[in-house]
Amino acid sequence: MLENQKKFSPCPICNKEDISFLLHTKDYSLTKEDFQVIQCANCTLQYTDPVPSKAFIAPYYNFPSYISHTDTKEGLVNKLYHKVRNHTLTQKTNWVQSLFTGHKGHLLEVGAGTGAFAHSMAKKGWKVTALEPDEASRQRALENYGITLLPIEDLFHLTEATFEVITLWHVLEHVHDLHDYIKAFHRLLKPNGRLIIAVPNYTSYDAQFYKKYWAAYDVPRHLYHFSPGAMNYLTKKFKMSIVQKLPMWFDSFYVSLLSEKYKKSGIFGMLRAFMIGCISNLTALRNNDRGSSIIYEIKKME
Repeated sequence: MLENQKKFSPCPICNKEDISFLLHTKDYSLTKEDFQVIQCANCTLQYTDPVPSKAFIAPYYNFPSYISHTDTKEGLVNKLYHKVRNHTLTQKTNWVQSLFTGHKGHLLEVGAGTGAFAHSMAKKGWKVTALEPDEASRQRALENYGITLLPIEDLFHLTEATFEVITLWHVLEHVHDLHDYIKAFHRLLKPNGRLIIAVPNYTSYDAQFYKKYWAAYDVPRHLYHFSPGAMNYLTKKFKMSIVQKLPMWFDSFYVSLLSEKYKKSGIFGMLRAFMIGCISNLTALRNNDRGSSIIYEIKKME
């Protein structure tokens, strides 16, 4: 599948050549192909290299258990995912509401999946525009919630300074045109708007423990692997700043369970996954830069 590749050299964030090999890993979810992860010494971004080009990445998402784009509840991990998703959906909705108390504004969701969050925010009275690249997911959103998700390309044709909130829940690590997306977000936000980005964090305890088996590497679907330092560099580069960071507490358990599955650890692995998830969260309690995944609240610079 990798005869059509895109190589990220120099670094896709800072454009520096101070990059080095970090580790080999696999597409454990689908093809079992080998990939390498590179690290930039300047901005601390890690990234998959090479990756399938934008025109050839779609087959790597084409499997039933890719639960960001399906409603399947088969298997333990999927069942747990959906139970947790219902809880975190309420948390996300309430938190975004709290950023603009008493105000029902315009929200843009980028990478809406099957539409659960977009639907939840619309029910709260927000005017929601939601974008999703996968056609099957757009159809499922229409069937499940009666909402129309737009193709991702519409991002670059929306009206300037329209949105109080733009959200990307585990999406930024997937986009090939990273700089174009960040520029678009800056253009589309209202002056006091907020960009909400949730991404996995390779400085977390679970990432350090599982190394090449860390499920949040998810190569080649995840093109980039962020640290708080890399996110800080990226936002400053485009004249934005991080207001606050919030750990996503359930991600440490979910990612650890998948990582143990990739290691083929059996029943003992499930117990260890729970332990590693707990340690990861305890570490993040002391320092929220160590969360398994982190939500970044970002605003334009004055």
